[in-house]
Amino acid sequence: MRYRTLALFCSIAAIAYVQRAALGVPAKEIAGDLGFADLARDMGMVQSAWYFGYALMQVPSGWVADRLGSRSAAVLFCLLWTTCTAVAGLATGLVSLMLIWGLMGICQAGIFPSAAKAIGQLFPAGEKARASGLLAAGMQVGGTIAPLLAAAFLAQFPLDEPTAYFRWRYLFLAFAIPGYLWVVLFLATIPVKALPKSGESGSGTPVDWKRLLGRPTLWLLCGQQFFRAGANVFFMTWYPTFLQEARGASQFESGSLATITGIGATIGSLTGGFASDWILRRTGSRRLARQGIAIGGMLGCAALVVASWFVADNTAAVVLISIGVFCSNFGGVSGYTVAIEFGGKRVATVFSLMNMCGNLGASCFPIAAGLLVAWTGNWDVMLFFFASIMVIGAFLWALLDPPADSLGETES
Repeated sequence: MRYRTLALFCSIAAIAYVQRAALGVPAKEIAGDLGFADLARDMGMVQSAWYFGYALMQVPSGWVADRLGSRSAAVLFCLLWTTCTAVAGLATGLVSLMLIWGLMGICQAGIFPSAAKAIGQLFPAGEKARASGLLAAGMQVGGTIAPLLAAAFLAQFPLDEPTAYFRWRYLFLAFAIPGYLWVVLFLATIPVKALPKSGESGSGTPVDWKRLLGRPTLWLLCGQQFFRAGANVFFMTWYPTFLQEARGASQFESGSLATITGIGATIGSLTGGFASDWILRRTGSRRLARQGIAIGGMLGCAALVVASWFVADNTAAVVLISIGVFCSNFGGVSGYTVAIEFGGKRVATVFSLMNMCGNLGASCFPIAAGLLVAWTGNWDVMLFFFASIMVIGAFLWALLDPPADSLGETES
């Protein structure tokens, strides 16, 4: 039952990432149809609205997951954000798209606190990293296939046909359908008793916020997530447009090249969790198993992304970036794993705090990167901005000594 539950959470993670990445490939087309004055600035604002809403609701959604249980919370949130995805196709201008996309981010905020809570309930300590890695791989699968799915879908509506005006609107509707199907499957296959509301959730007693917020581990977890997620959101937002503007790629080619990078991210997330648990079993050192691979992954990613700037061939440059993203996600699993281990019975609350900070970072990057491009007139500046943020995240990991359970509320 636990692996069936994990598989379903991995699948909704993939669906969620497909839906949130729907703006990437048709960004220029949407901006043109809706009359945006400046592509980089205005689409950056739309992308940031999603991540700001997502960040804003992390702590409340973690509380909801603790109160309702991960099963009910996941279903509720999925229904809401999927509906917002479909409605986004009705946007008529910058303001309406910002509002709808921001609301979609608010509604999607609860899925990963719900999933982290389920992992904390169902998996023993020696399997939490691999479960976290599989969940992260599900996210990356969605991010990987989203550009290619979007590009292939849009290609079915040629620009010289009357239906071309509606094609990105049809895209939002098509991307919403799997969310509704997932809700039906999840309710039909996961019984209520598999993910109880209480027991290990700790929902019967209030959160000791003074004790929780007084832990340096929490602040360092939140800090590294702010920078790591802020950097990685590049691949969910600006990357296809970057390939079109800086590398001269076509719309379809940008989707195909972005998929290569997504494959690197997926493999990194999948193997990183298994490697982390293997190192922990072999050495007994959480510093090496959690902290070590996180630092190495982020520094390696920064170096490879910068190196790609010196490569003229598009495919070779994307391969370098993809290896860098592999490194980042190989070590990135540590953030989720340490949050689950640190959180104990309060895992949904701890995870939501960390994820809130990550998505505040993610909300800043699209608009900051867009403003940098608007200011400099150079799309390559995004690569160096990305790398510098990764280095800062690695520094914060160097200060973090990952504990087994600092809150003293270990899962049984």
